[in-house]
Amino acid sequence: MSNSYDVIILGAGPAGLTAALYTSRANLSVLLLDRGIYGGQMNNTGAIENYPGFSSIQGPDLSKAMYQSAVQFGVEYKYGNVLSIQDKGSEKVVKTDDNEYSCKAIVIATGSKYRTLGCLGEDTYTGRGVSYCAVCDGAFFKGKHVLVVGGGDSAIEEGEYLSKLANKVTVVHRRDQLRAQKILQDRAFKNDKMEFIWNTEVKEIHGDDTKVTSVVLHNNQTNQDSNYDVDGLFIYIGEQPVTDFVGDLPIVDDKGWIITDDAMQTKVDGIFAAGDVRKKKLRQITTAVGDGGLAGQNVFNYIQSL
Repeated sequence: MSNSYDVIILGAGPAGLTAALYTSRANLSVLLLDRGIYGGQMNNTGAIENYPGFSSIQGPDLSKAMYQSAVQFGVEYKYGNVLSIQDKGSEKVVKTDDNEYSCKAIVIATGSKYRTLGCLGEDTYTGRGVSYCAVCDGAFFKGKHVLVVGGGDSAIEEGEYLSKLANKVTVVHRRDQLRAQKILQDRAFKNDKMEFIWNTEVKEIHGDDTKVTSVVLHNNQTNQDSNYDVDGLFIYIGEQPVTDFVGDLPIVDDKGWIITDDAMQTKVDGIFAAGDVRKKKLRQITTAVGDGGLAGQNVFNYIQSL
């Protein structure tokens, strides 16, 4: 089978899947590459309540529905860890860890990944009490006490989800108020199984040979440390873009987020970006889908102009 396509889409989250739908429906040959399962972070989400058409839908179910819609017009889907992108003018080359592909246009929709605390014990106990996915690991903490680190939408949504499994959920936030949407805050404050510790950061994570047993909390107002017994912790302190493969291409800011115009076009002709990997203020499934549609249509326009 030829390794040459009209367009290669990197990332099979909602942005990449939508771009694949638009470009394949326009009769372009499309390769969709992802290093994991289609759906991206939607697979790590429980009930999604803010996607039009559904009062509530499970993340993996929405992922499957989007994927089935995206590939119906002949999209080729492959697993691949992208190592680099080369711009050769009207030809682009994508190199993965086991293959090389060429195309006329690229859509980068690789999304973002969870930030880590970087504290002592985090690496040691990841998978043994430290988690970044409540849907994945929440069931291991039924009837136990867990810590949620963060104050944004993800932290509060996943804290509420965990409260249905754990006996107690303690939210630790470095500020004195949450950043989450008010509707999420209201639910959390009314939840009898959730409590909050303000102006506090996790300094160390301790445990035995098999699991987390406690953390050291640092109050950034009083400068005091305290030991706090807990069975596990879930970390939601923001995200960073997955753009390690772009190399010297002049398409990212100093933090790695891809900069595009309103057409999802980067500074390099024929290279587009969509979804959470872009520099923007709101990262939601709905905005990723919108980005993907724009990218797909403008890829078609670009190829038509060649």
